[in-house]
Amino acid sequence: MNWLFEYGRYAVQIFLVMAGYLAAQSLTRYANVKFSAQGLLKVILNRYLRLFTPYAAALILTMACAYIARFWVNDEFVGESETLSQFLAHLFFIQGILGLDSISAGAWYIAIDWQLYSVLAILLISFPRYQAVIWVISVLAVSSLLFFNRSGIYEAYFIYFIGSYGLGVLVYLAKSFENQGVNRLAKIALLLIGLIIAISSFQQIWLRNFLAWFVAMALLFWGNQSYQSMGEGKSAFLRAVTWGSQRSYCAFLIHFAFILLANTLYIATGMYAHESGALAIAFMLGVVGCSTIAANYLYRAVEVPALRLKI
Repeated sequence: MNWLFEYGRYAVQIFLVMAGYLAAQSLTRYANVKFSAQGLLKVILNRYLRLFTPYAAALILTMACAYIARFWVNDEFVGESETLSQFLAHLFFIQGILGLDSISAGAWYIAIDWQLYSVLAILLISFPRYQAVIWVISVLAVSSLLFFNRSGIYEAYFIYFIGSYGLGVLVYLAKSFENQGVNRLAKIALLLIGLIIAISSFQQIWLRNFLAWFVAMALLFWGNQSYQSMGEGKSAFLRAVTWGSQRSYCAFLIHFAFILLANTLYIATGMYAHESGALAIAFMLGVVGCSTIAANYLYRAVEVPALRLKI
């Protein structure tokens, strides 16, 4: 548990790089579209709507579970009773900027994801030449990796995370964009950023920067590899990957509610006094199972119908 507490957060670097890669894949379809402020606003608002509905449902469920937990447990992980202003701030993804406590463990990432996607949309849709975008993203990424990402005061803003996210964007432009000039420049930018990370390590080694860069390199070489069998007869493993991928956002949103309930049961019944590692692991596996089942229902009942919400 000490190891997870210290290094578990490094996983954020992995999915930020991949998020940047996939966001660039989504947004580069506007590369040859004539710029329109109205069209840009539509893209940003549609991203908000895409995130919003299952997020709001999960927040309400989490608040209900926290309300139940407070009858038996008075601990930091439960937090104080939520206020209306706190809930509204979460709905507009500004709770971190306002310095309010988070209702759910994953709420911070949803806010940051929308900030990062919006900034990337502005860059990729506004600039007619992606060569300029590459330099802007590179400067932002280096600034984040060497300065902003090393101070907790910027955690509520996109600049704290755009280092890893920007690497993912550059990988997509280097590998899959149809303009070869853009490909070459993006590859040069990736190499220069890697060199800067290596040189900066002489002052202080930041493992998360190396991790983000190596994940970017992995995507550069293998990011567009296809599964061997994607037809009707694909394996059970691939079917499981597909099923889990579709429900992963809902699982991310809803798992904290079950963590609250499991910890409440663990403490309120006095089971914590046994100091049993096996019992604690059993509770963790129970949380994973319940979260997976709930995510399936949240996906089918809320996320899929909400996909029709578009401007």
